[in-house]
Amino acid sequence: MGNVVVEMSPSVDGYVAGTGVSVERPFGNAGVRLHRWLGFDGETPTEADRAAAERVFTGAGAVVIGRRMFDVGIGLWGADGAFGMPVFVVTSRPADVLVKGPTTFTFVTEGTGRAVELARETAGELDVVVNGGADVVQQCLAAGLVDEIRLHVVPVLLGSGTRLFERPVGEQFELEQTAATATPLATHLSYRVAEGKA
Repeated sequence: MGNVVVEMSPSVDGYVAGTGVSVERPFGNAGVRLHRWLGFDGETPTEADRAAAERVFTGAGAVVIGRRMFDVGIGLWGADGAFGMPVFVVTSRPADVLVKGPTTFTFVTEGTGRAVELARETAGELDVVVNGGADVVQQCLAAGLVDEIRLHVVPVLLGSGTRLFERPVGEQFELEQTAATATPLATHLSYRVAEGKA
């Protein structure tokens, strides 16, 4: 069975979205600055940035996201749904399965743990990517479901918005750094959750 991997792009001060998040502004007043390393905002990613981007879903067989991320993102993701694989949406609002090309969105009302369980069953030997938002990431960490954390820290200070680690996630976590690559647009960090120390 593959790993459960968190993939997020926080600012240096730990925000993954600015204030005023809406359908019209999915990242609030942060705009697309947190994703410049992906080529947004007129930036040209370096080879290392492109390698980090390719790694996000390479080896993945399913994705877990929150309902808020779905609601503000679905209008931007296009006819193919952007992910190209099964996506499990944690929500309190039931909805029918939505198919957008190769992407299937399944709405899970039984909680984050159940969404990860379904994603793992679907992914088989491949990884499950937890792609946001912050609340879903925090729930997965608190439940001890995460094997690896990959952060793409962007050189900007937002000062307010949605923090990646807003609330306690239970016991302290020991992380083993497995990779670090710095570019002008982001510092790409990978950590393994140390076994028996979560």
